[in-house]
Amino acid sequence: MIDAYEDPGVPDTRGGWRYLWWLVWRQPVRSLAGALFASVWMVLMAAQPYMTARAVDDGLVPGRLDVLAAWTVAMFLVGAVNAWLSIMRHRTMTRVRMDANFRTVKVVVGHVVRLGAALPRRTGAGEVVTIGVGDVQTVAQALTVVGPGVGSVVVYAVVAGLLLTVSAPLAAVVLLGLPVLALVTGPLTLRLQGAESEYRERQGVLTARIGDLAGGLRVLNGLGGKGLFADGFRTDSQALRAQGYRVGAVASWVQALGVGLPTLFLAVVTWLAARLAAQGSVTVGQLVSVYGYVAVLIGPVAFLVQMAYDLNRGVVAARRVVRLLRLEPEPDEGTRPAPEGPAELYDPASGVRIAPGRLTALAAARPAEAAAVVDRLGRFTPTDVTWGGVRLDAVPLADVRARVLVADNEADLFAGPLREVVAAEGAVEEGALHRALYAAAAEDVVRGLPDGVDSSVAGQGRSLSGGQRQRVRLARALLADPEVLLAVEPTSALDAHTEATVAERLRAAREGRTTVVTSTSPLVLDRADTVVFLAGGKVAASGPHRRLLAEEPGYRALVARDVEAENAEDAEDAEGVVR
Repeated sequence: MIDAYEDPGVPDTRGGWRYLWWLVWRQPVRSLAGALFASVWMVLMAAQPYMTARAVDDGLVPGRLDVLAAWTVAMFLVGAVNAWLSIMRHRTMTRVRMDANFRTVKVVVGHVVRLGAALPRRTGAGEVVTIGVGDVQTVAQALTVVGPGVGSVVVYAVVAGLLLTVSAPLAAVVLLGLPVLALVTGPLTLRLQGAESEYRERQGVLTARIGDLAGGLRVLNGLGGKGLFADGFRTDSQALRAQGYRVGAVASWVQALGVGLPTLFLAVVTWLAARLAAQGSVTVGQLVSVYGYVAVLIGPVAFLVQMAYDLNRGVVAARRVVRLLRLEPEPDEGTRPAPEGPAELYDPASGVRIAPGRLTALAAARPAEAAAVVDRLGRFTPTDVTWGGVRLDAVPLADVRARVLVADNEADLFAGPLREVVAAEGAVEEGALHRALYAAAAEDVVRGLPDGVDSSVAGQGRSLSGGQRQRVRLARALLADPEVLLAVEPTSALDAHTEATVAERLRAAREGRTTVVTSTSPLVLDRADTVVFLAGGKVAASGPHRRLLAEEPGYRALVARDVEAENAEDAEDAEGVVR
């Protein structure tokens, strides 16, 4: 099986069938062994009826007890060997499937990591979850064809050859029966493939909505939109259920025919053999062997039908995996060296200039405009930004990421101990960890947890309040200590007192380092070295907070609106206390 640290290889993304073949080709020895074990196992099963026929015809004769005993011993030995082969076949095929499963997981996870920030813009979270939860296992199950699939074909040909020694008409019926089964079940498997594809698409959309519901339940409840969202989710889930019934209807027919048609087909072979025995064309021993061949063939023939079913489902799942693997990360053609030290960042699209070593605040009536500037400064979208006179997209992306950090206020938080959540890059000094938590005013978060920084935090920080999550995200960014920190609304979910504390400590913690925050809070703006006021996505004015208040009516109106909102919130809180 693939090792956890082994390179999974470069997948073939030219199509679903190509991807399945790549999974087989990545483990050629094991796949060949699985096919060999399965083939020998099934052929030896078919050998039992032949030996039974020989024992009946040659051993059930007066004076031939030794012959009967010899055939009996041979049948026992073959059965023992076959039991061992069955164990090895099952063990080998389990490893084939597990290798395909783990290899696909590694390929998908590795590609998702390479996509990085481009992933949310290329595909939905529900699509990735659906691939990880369902499609990976379906792809692995399809590789069963490597073992029992090959073995079924081999034993089918062997039994046809053995029947040819008994009767040519019987052999012809067996050889012609499989194409007839394919003609009957083929259209159903193709229909199943289409229904399964649509079902998987709907499942991905619904999974994404489940994630949205789990993450935004508090907001929806506060806005009174929980019922509306629930109605939409109920409609989508009912549509998915109806599509699931359609898939189940086709699948049930495929599986029913997979059991019924082989039995009916082989009953015809048995009836023909009995007729030949009654006419004296075959011996009693040969008739017994035909019954045995029929019993042996029921399994492989039924499996061939099931194999077509699994392969069609596997191809549908593989196509979804391939579609994800075809997504390309943001182009990185940078070859220019990055500035050797702190340097100015300039965004021509907005006119924003970020002086090195200073705390700059971006204030905009529409937060999305300030966030768009940060995305360009951090090279998360196509950009014309220059860094020390060098175009940012001309610098290798790895160099940009190593020195410029964008801290989104909705960035993901993984489940685990708080220590690991904050120290995203691994082990850190205890002092540095506590300094980062202090700078983000997150000491109360630590005090409120049973085991302090070693307490477990739920995925996306759902066990924390909105303000606590925001401070944990800020502490993580401060602990990384980047040369340039671009923080999007780092205090938007905090009360006025905590916000003032964070603003003061952030300035002290980032003294002498380039820091950009987007905010319209006067508590944050007053502590910035420079405030850049954006109107319509362009720089309308820049300077110290107090000067802009005095000289810019638009800026004053923006900040006063926030002050009025804060005063209203404080009044509501006070009224609640009085009550």
